[in-house]
Amino acid sequence: MNISWEYDYNETCDDNLGPELPDGSRVLLVLYYMLFCLSLLGNSTVLWVLLRYIKLKTMTDVCLLNLALSDLILAITLPLWAYNYPNLASCKLMTGVYQLGFYSGTLFVTLMSVDRYLAIVHAIAAMRARTLRYGITASITIWVVSVIMALPGMIFASLEIDEDDNSTQCQPLYPEDRQSFWKLLRNFSENTVGLFVCLPIMVFCYVKILVVLSRSRSRNTKKDRAVKLIFIIVCVFVVCWVPYNVTIFLQTLQLFLDSLDTCKASQTINSAMGFAEIIALSHCCVNPVIYAFVGEKFRKSLGKVLTKYLCWGHQSRRTLSHRDTTEKETSNTPVKSDY
Repeated sequence: MNISWEYDYNETCDDNLGPELPDGSRVLLVLYYMLFCLSLLGNSTVLWVLLRYIKLKTMTDVCLLNLALSDLILAITLPLWAYNYPNLASCKLMTGVYQLGFYSGTLFVTLMSVDRYLAIVHAIAAMRARTLRYGITASITIWVVSVIMALPGMIFASLEIDEDDNSTQCQPLYPEDRQSFWKLLRNFSENTVGLFVCLPIMVFCYVKILVVLSRSRSRNTKKDRAVKLIFIIVCVFVVCWVPYNVTIFLQTLQLFLDSLDTCKASQTINSAMGFAEIIALSHCCVNPVIYAFVGEKFRKSLGKVLTKYLCWGHQSRRTLSHRDTTEKETSNTPVKSDY
């Protein structure tokens, strides 16, 4: 997905954007489909285990469920971006769904951080606020906010024809008299959610958690493992999404700083955006790996599922083998006549 089309503010630059991966190249196609397959497999497994075996008993379970769902939503747009369907409906759909996955994923990771903060720093006072009911309410609120923030991107998404190779590109088409306003609004919205609000909240929550744990004399193994899980998820999120948000911020500064509004600066920033997008999109297939290797409850539940089905498959093979042997022995046994 070449989102950098949408931020090409310096129209006087030539088309040579440096080392940025070209849209439609075989490298991008392989990356998109590989990320799609890994995310589909991993997040579907997470949803299946959470819904069928863990049964969503806590607010943390609800957060993990919605984060996996958000990753799936982000992943399903990858084949559309890779193929670049020349269709207005698919253009609006994949733009809106991508934005929905971005905003919801960021907000759910933040909610998980706040949930862990309340569970450890304010354990007794927050018992009533960390129920399944409040988790569902918070999740619905996040989805509503994410849909509202994703609507402008979907509404203004349009197809433009590239006169050089007669191909179509999916990018926003803003009203000419309000073009700068809508570009700033989209950039500011992404930076506000991902960089200026959610990231400081995550840092604050985990600094407080580390302070409380360092002062605690008794060590709670389950608590430490839960913190480790959420902490790794947040760190992975930072590594994946902060470069993208920083690049968006630099592109926003191009509208105000003449020193950045040059052809060379645009080429450098657009090239950085091409790589930042790939790193950001890889986030949708990383979280299931974290759940499987770090999350104790999920790992045990997944182990029980695999053991159950492997044992069932082994038992079925033994039953079929025993049945075939019995039938073979029966067919070779002489039948006595009653006459």
